[in-house]
Amino acid sequence: MTLRIQRAPHRRSTRAHAPASRRRRGAAIISALLVVALSAILVSGMLWRQQVQLRRIENQRLLAQAQWIARASLDWTRLVLRSEADTSAGITYLGGAWGVPLAKTRLSDFLGQIGEVRAEEGAETWLSGAIEDAQARFNLRDLVATTSPGSLQLNVTQIEAFARLLQILGIDPQLAKNAAAYLRAGLAYSATRFQTQSTAASGASQTQLLAGGGSAGGGNFTDNPGLADADNNNGVAPLLMTSVDSLLDVPGFTPEAVARLRPFVTVLPTVTPVNMNTASAEVIASMVTGMSLSSAQALVAHRQNVFFRNVGDVQLALEGVGVNQVSIDTTQMDVNTSYFLVHGRVQHERAEVDRTTLVWRDPLTHTTRIVRVSDEP
Repeated sequence: MTLRIQRAPHRRSTRAHAPASRRRRGAAIISALLVVALSAILVSGMLWRQQVQLRRIENQRLLAQAQWIARASLDWTRLVLRSEADTSAGITYLGGAWGVPLAKTRLSDFLGQIGEVRAEEGAETWLSGAIEDAQARFNLRDLVATTSPGSLQLNVTQIEAFARLLQILGIDPQLAKNAAAYLRAGLAYSATRFQTQSTAASGASQTQLLAGGGSAGGGNFTDNPGLADADNNNGVAPLLMTSVDSLLDVPGFTPEAVARLRPFVTVLPTVTPVNMNTASAEVIASMVTGMSLSSAQALVAHRQNVFFRNVGDVQLALEGVGVNQVSIDTTQMDVNTSYFLVHGRVQHERAEVDRTTLVWRDPLTHTTRIVRVSDEP
């Protein structure tokens, strides 16, 4: 009797397919891990973007709050200017209430003094600033006189004064004429830039003379910023001076020269006299013909003891420092101020606002008006 043993074929098949099954299970696990990792990356990215967006909204909120605090501070400053004018009999001098700078102070200190119930909310807000007499500087607008509506003429007296100031500061005095000519061209273009050919034909010759226009199309200004004129010799419009940095557009002025001029020069909307109570020695020496810088410094030293109440006191002070036979023109020198520069800084948690505001004060009613606002970066 013969026994035959037959092996089961399914065992070999199981062993053959076992590695393939494990590979499939491993691939499935790896795929699952990749999906989980990708999902985690996507979710973390969404959360990060959401956090960035919330941070941005919070920064915008803080900045808006800081700007509103700066507005409130400016209103308080305007109140100081008005109350000071009501009690000073029309005299602006450095010893006035407006001339006291505000050191870095918490907003909560102000709110606590007036009994504000939410004073503690200003504990993370700091205020600082100062008021500057804008008419203590030489006003470049004085270089051009408006003798009649539409007529712009160079003011020779002011050009000579500006040339003396340039010479005192070590700058070429011949640049005073360049600045005056550029200023007149900018004023002429600003007054006629919305005129078309039909409205400007009658005054084309005068406009060309003031603004340097071409022979045919230079006077036909429109609101086109590119000045699409018929001629090719007037392709750039003269810019209106709004700050001392505008001197960089005047041929001959360098950044170094403008940096030296910045503490002594300004650009105001109207013609203004220099306040002899607040002007520096350099500006005073440039305004008074024949006056040396040392004499102006002696005048400033004398002014620290007693301020000038009128132009008669200025005349006596000039004679006291050796400057005789000086006729004071009240359109060039005075003892009162209408334009002030308000420098303010607000630090509200992470937000900071550095703002300079030009404020005009009516010499009769003492009401104030904001002329322009500039935020420093």
